[in-house]
Amino acid sequence: QVQLVESGGGSVQAGGSLRLSCVASGYGSSYYFMGWFRQAPGKEREGVAILYTGGTYEYYADSVEGRFSISQNNAKNTLYLQMNSLKPEDTAQYYCAADFVLTVVGGIPKATGGYWGQGTQVTVSS
Repeated sequence: QVQLVESGGGSVQAGGSLRLSCVASGYGSSYYFMGWFRQAPGKEREGVAILYTGGTYEYYADSVEGRFSISQNNAKNTLYLQMNSLKPEDTAQYYCAADFVLTVVGGIPKATGGYWGQGTQVTVSS
C-alpha cells in the first residue's frame, strides 16, 4: 500500500524558512510526477511545486518562484520543499502527492488521481 507522510510544517514569522519532507513508501514505479500542493481556507487547492522523478521537469507557481525549491532524494524515497522568505499568504495546509496525472490549463497545473498525504499545516504570521 502506497503511503505518503509529510512533515516539517509549523508556525513561523514572515521572512522565515521551513523545509517540508514527504516520505513515500510502498510504491514500485520508477518515474512519475511528485509535487506539493496547498489549500488555504476558502480557497481551491493549488499546485505549488512539481517535478518529474525521471527527468528535469519542474514547475513552480508564480507566487513562490524564487522563494521555494523542490527536490528529491531517491535513495530515501523523499521529496522536499524548501520554503524561504515566507509570507502570510503562504499560510495553508500543504499536501504531498505522487503519481498523479498532470494537466496544465492556462499555465495552471491540475492533478488528477494519484496518491496523497494527509497534509501538514504551515502558518506564517506577519
